Amino acid sequence: MTPPVLNRGLVLEAPVSVPDGAGGQITTWSALGTLWGELKPRSGRETNGEAGPLSTARYRITVRAAPPGQTRRPEPGQRMLLGSRRFRILAVTEADTRGRYLSCLAEEEVAA
Repeated sequence: MTPPVLNRGLVLEAPVSVPDGAGGQITTWSALGTLWGELKPRSGRETNGEAGPLSTARYRITVRAAPPGQTRRPEPGQRMLLGSRRFRILAVTEADTRGRYLSCLAEEEVAA
């Protein structure tokens, strides 16, 4: 495996449920730290969202591995930010047999 070029600073965020003041819950996001990663586009399509057409693109994001349970190990349901871009993490697997890198399948949605 050719080592990835980890040249993008991605902020890893986890969802947090907080009371909305009316007896319900809302989801906010809490930053867990910055991971350096490689971003590679995979596929894309146009879909219809609640507010109109959406452009959905999938990416493979490679980051350094971290042991399970550590806050710097991405998990499905979390997201990564790159400036104003948001990547929802769908799946996480080991990218190499030596366990040095993790491969995250992520999805970005942009209003079309």
